[in-house]
Order: sequence, then C-alpha cells, then structure tokens
Amino acid sequence: MKRTCVMCPAEMPIMARSHARTCSPRCRKALSRSRVTTLPVELTTLDRWIRRSADKVPLTVAGKAASSTNPRTWSSYTDAAASTVGAGLGFVLNEDDDIVCIDLDHCLNSLTGRLAPWAAAIVRDAGTTYVEVSPSGDGLHIWGRADVRQGRRIRRPDGTAVEIYGTGRYIAMTGRRHGSCPSILADLSAVITTLTQ
Repeated sequence: MKRTCVMCPAEMPIMARSHARTCSPRCRKALSRSRVTTLPVELTTLDRWIRRSADKVPLTVAGKAASSTNPRTWSSYTDAAASTVGAGLGFVLNEDDDIVCIDLDHCLNSLTGRLAPWAAAIVRDAGTTYVEVSPSGDGLHIWGRADVRQGRRIRRPDGTAVEIYGTGRYIAMTGRRHGSCPSILADLSAVITTLTQ
C-alpha cells in the first residue's frame, strides 16, 4: 500500500521507515511547526486523542487497539503527539460536547489546491472555523460545533460523499490547515441543517 506524506501530497520514499510521517526534512520541519500553532485549543485540551495506522486503524499511544467508544484507550494531545506509534493522530468525537466534523471526500485537487465548486460552497457556508486537509490529500475536514447525535453520509450525484459526525467516531488529523482558516471552532448548525435537508 502506498503511503503519502502528512504535509504534502507526495508519496513516501520507498526506503522510508514504517513510522515515518513526512517525505523530506522540509515537510518534517513544517509538521513540527504546525503542531504548535495549527490545531484549535478546543481540541488539544481534551484527552480524546489516539494514534492511527496508515490504513486508519485506531491505536493507543502504546500501539494497542484503541476504540472511539472507550475513553480508557484515549490520551492527551501531548502524549499522542509525542508517540511514534502508527502513521498519525486521530481525535475522538464524543457525546459529552458539541464538537463535530464535516468530512468532504475527493474535493481538493492536491496539485493545484483548488476546491471543487460544491466543496467551496460548503467551506464558505461553514464560515470562520478550523478546516484541515485530510490524510489522502484530496479531502477536507471542517471542524466546528453543532448538536449531531447521529452520523450521516450524504452521497453526491458525482459519487463523492459528505459525512457528518459528532459522536462515537474518530477523525484522522493531519494538522495541515486549509488556506488561512483560523484555529477556532465555529457554530456549524446552519450548514449542517442545509446539508441534511
């Protein structure tokens, strides 16, 4: 299975170590800097972090199986970010608060950085909130707040999908901010209502 760098759309070098997350020293440095300033404090202060394998299997910081419904398998952001287990980080969505994620599949041209028009409209409607590029490099995760108790997958006519989650799920995190979005979580209730009607 081919792996891609968590900071750019490049494929990982053939000789890269199995735990390597970046393709070059430049991307490694960018990843290190992004940890400090990119992620919203609303996420980094919660002990709902896990590690994930390259194929998105949730892992504890010790490398054992993690669960999106078992808090004993979650860690602090500091511990999860310091761990070298797996290929990256994940954040667990839980019913204890109103943090949600809108997952847009196959909407971003990884070479040009251009968004598909349907995705650009959703990002615009989401307003001033944290948005990051997904591990694939061609999707987006829009983070915010809303009351979402049941996950939804909305299939678009072109075969792409919009997924909305608020509990019982973990989302793979990259720290690759999309554009100049801020590191805050906005109210996504209106955009989610529009998407689910």
